[in-house]
Amino acid sequence: MHSTEVDLTGMIDLHIHTAPDTTPRRADDIETARAAMEAGMAAILIKSHDTLTADRATIAEKVVGGVRVLGGLALNEAVGGLNPVAVQFALSMGARQIWMPTRSAAHDLQLSGKPGGISILTGEGQIRPEVWAILELIRSADAILGTGHLALDEVTALVRAAPHVGVRKILITHPEADVAWMPLEAQQEIAGGDVFFERCYLQAAPGLHPTTSIAVIAQNIRSIGVESTVLSTDMGQATSPPPTEGLRAYLTQLATEGFSRAQIELMASQNAACLLKL
Repeated sequence: MHSTEVDLTGMIDLHIHTAPDTTPRRADDIETARAAMEAGMAAILIKSHDTLTADRATIAEKVVGGVRVLGGLALNEAVGGLNPVAVQFALSMGARQIWMPTRSAAHDLQLSGKPGGISILTGEGQIRPEVWAILELIRSADAILGTGHLALDEVTALVRAAPHVGVRKILITHPEADVAWMPLEAQQEIAGGDVFFERCYLQAAPGLHPTTSIAVIAQNIRSIGVESTVLSTDMGQATSPPPTEGLRAYLTQLATEGFSRAQIELMASQNAACLLKL
């Protein structure tokens, strides 16, 4: 390892995709956990668009040891969409993050020219009753609310609604990704309080169809603040580097952009540890 590279000891990645999955993945839960452990990381959170990962995470953590492995649930069609029963079950199994719809979101489908999909809003623009029920469950479990691939107006409505039921951990899912793109002005409008922004390396990684650049991510961090930034990779695709390599490259590039070791530890470890109750 070059001396200029950032050490991953104690770091946390809140967004890794693993096998088994309906999409080809680079490695399974156990291989991914082992790589994180060998890199000295404190924790990872594995994500599926289609199924609960909290139960799998528990097994991977037990098998590998030396690293916390956590999971969550994305509210796509495969689990019944905006399904409070599925959320309650997931939280009882130890899920640490509940994502609003991702691939089943109406906004996501619309971007690829497909009809249908799930919106968290009624035709009149109000938060759906089942979303209120889900927010209550997230509050009770002190879990993380992930915004998924919702449209900008949905994310804004959700961020305004969540504090009304006492949700204390709101994580804006990769605002630099094309499926969840959030202009800086919109980020500034919702920033503050219990809102964190998950800025992922996949969206800026060279050779992987980036939707932004490290320079833009760095500028967004400076505008919004390191205190509310969480750095993740969103990696695990069959064609992407291993998540540990991605995280090391990401943090090294941000160090080159002028962020201090203390700032990087805040964004890549301490903020996530707080959200995960570690």
